[in-house]
Amino acid sequence: MSQDWNAAWRQQVLPTLAQQPWDLIVIGGGISGAGILREAARRGWRCLLLEQRDFAWGTSSRSSKMVHGGLRYIAKGQWRLTRDSVHERQRLLDEAPGLVEPMSFMMPHYRGGFPGPRVFGGLLTVYDALAGRRNHHFHDAQQLRYLAPGLKEDRLLGGTCFVDALTDDARLVMRVLAEARADGALALNGMRVEQLLREDGRVCGVQVADSEGCEPMQLRCGALAVATGAWAERLRPRDAPSQLRPLRGSHLLLPGWRLPVAQAFTFLHARDRRPVFVFPWEGATVVGTTDLDHQDDLDTSASISSEELEYLLAACAQQFPQAEVVADDVLSTWSGVRPVVGSAHGEQAGKPSNETREHVLWLEPGCVTLAGGKLTTFRPQALEVLKACGQMLGREVSDDGAPVFASVPTLPIPGLSASQWRRLAGRHGRDLPRLARLLEQLGYGCVGASDTLWAELAFACDAELILHLDDLLLRRTRIGLLLAQGAAQYLPAIRSLCQPRLGWDDARWQVEEQRYRDLWQRHHGLP
Repeated sequence: MSQDWNAAWRQQVLPTLAQQPWDLIVIGGGISGAGILREAARRGWRCLLLEQRDFAWGTSSRSSKMVHGGLRYIAKGQWRLTRDSVHERQRLLDEAPGLVEPMSFMMPHYRGGFPGPRVFGGLLTVYDALAGRRNHHFHDAQQLRYLAPGLKEDRLLGGTCFVDALTDDARLVMRVLAEARADGALALNGMRVEQLLREDGRVCGVQVADSEGCEPMQLRCGALAVATGAWAERLRPRDAPSQLRPLRGSHLLLPGWRLPVAQAFTFLHARDRRPVFVFPWEGATVVGTTDLDHQDDLDTSASISSEELEYLLAACAQQFPQAEVVADDVLSTWSGVRPVVGSAHGEQAGKPSNETREHVLWLEPGCVTLAGGKLTTFRPQALEVLKACGQMLGREVSDDGAPVFASVPTLPIPGLSASQWRRLAGRHGRDLPRLARLLEQLGYGCVGASDTLWAELAFACDAELILHLDDLLLRRTRIGLLLAQGAAQYLPAIRSLCQPRLGWDDARWQVEEQRYRDLWQRHHGLP
């Protein structure tokens, strides 16, 4: 894998793309596209990924951060989805410690409420059976007062504890892309596919425009995989029926001290009986999520509405009344659009939360489109796409069970605690030695109250293909969410460290900083 994956590398490689005979081109730089690229590269395919904005720009940096088995899908009869999810969850826990970590979840039970301890315990027994291990137990009210101080106590019976997992979704995408690149794949951001090329009724390539100013180009391939999430229908034939139902999920991020929780809590919102979560993440506390039809332009970042803000604050007041959380406590917000395959449209559409999270493949000669799906099951989804592409190329694809992630070098780094090492190894994988050299140069300081090291910002500038400042602060690192006002007070220090590495002059930096501030206010501040 090339040491350099940055804007200078990008400028060098762009003129060569049209000269290469690609086996596979993947459109979409979220977790689905990254997973497809990784599986293709591992099999020796000549493959290229094109992302119109930035890697993980869409849903894959704005999810609920959960790698879970989909407990509520059992009640909907989606056994296969749950089974695949719990197996993939365990695979990710085993392969990517430090990036995907187990988290204890607590469901409190109240007298007269649903589900009660017996019903929920029965559901978890099935869940554990699918996972192949028992992982739940019940705490009575007295124990729960000790384990969860501040939880609503009126009519409290106790709580059932079970285990799922959390991740940094954007870093998960970057690590999967790194594995694909190590096996010879290319991945480029800022590349918008304007149309598909067809010959004799078959897709044979794409016409691409570069957002950074290069001339449009045509690229040819043996097979095309479209994994663009909520945008999946844009490149389909015009007469294809509309099947996607974009659903928005919004989240609040609170300072950890403002609503301190040592584990995740899941409960049903009193207003609509939808599950809501409150959980610790990156030293802060997340409250989410909503689930409603997204009517806004998909090309504009999704934003939380006033109604969603009020809904999530009401959830805090319902379950943690003593905390008295208000809007002014919110550090940041984010909203993602789920690419759900709708069962019906218009007036016939049911509640958003009742839609299936199953994925489907849409096929036409030379092209496979992945619609729907979940973060947790990105690997089996990628294999399904690759099998369909393989048939178009005359190649057999099977699931050999090979790991997604290479093992991380056992590299002691003096000055780091064990938990810091685990965190960096999980997020950076095989790039850990290069990051270690930057730590020697720059030290071990963190940016503000976050766990993010200054050296991580430097590494991202050098080797993680940053085109804009929000790529660095919202996706390569998460300090734009975790620090007040999008880390505004640290921007001078960030500029000092990062501007030379990015090769931006003063005018470019000022444009980028203003762009980032405006974007943060519109899409990550309060409505």
